[in-house]
Amino acid sequence: MPNILLDTGAFVALLDKSERNHQRVANFFRNFRGELLTTEPVLTEAVYLLGPSSRVQKICIDFILNGAATLISQSMESLKRATVLMEKYHDIPMDFADATLVVLAGETGICDVFTLDKRGFNSYRIHGKKAFTILPE
Repeated sequence: MPNILLDTGAFVALLDKSERNHQRVANFFRNFRGELLTTEPVLTEAVYLLGPSSRVQKICIDFILNGAATLISQSMESLKRATVLMEKYHDIPMDFADATLVVLAGETGICDVFTLDKRGFNSYRIHGKKAFTILPE
């Protein structure tokens, strides 16, 4: 299986057993054999959404530290491209974390995204042209 991008909703659902999509994303992750890539804004958003418990936040951070996903930093150029995308997709709206994933898709050529945000990622385009494949189906 190819490498895929990890979005916030799937990340949170994977770690939070009380989340309604937990079983679906856990089943997908259990069978996944590629590499997950994500961005610092996605990690920040996931830590925030998981709540104020330092224990839960540590689980989220340990997921990255233990190599379950690769954390990709933003360059100045990728930050600029993210702001352009946020303006372009303001009507959806596109948040900063999503914008960084779309930029990362353009940089890496990865078109598969592990997300629960079907509305957004069905609308976003890589380099303005290529559609994402949303996982899990």
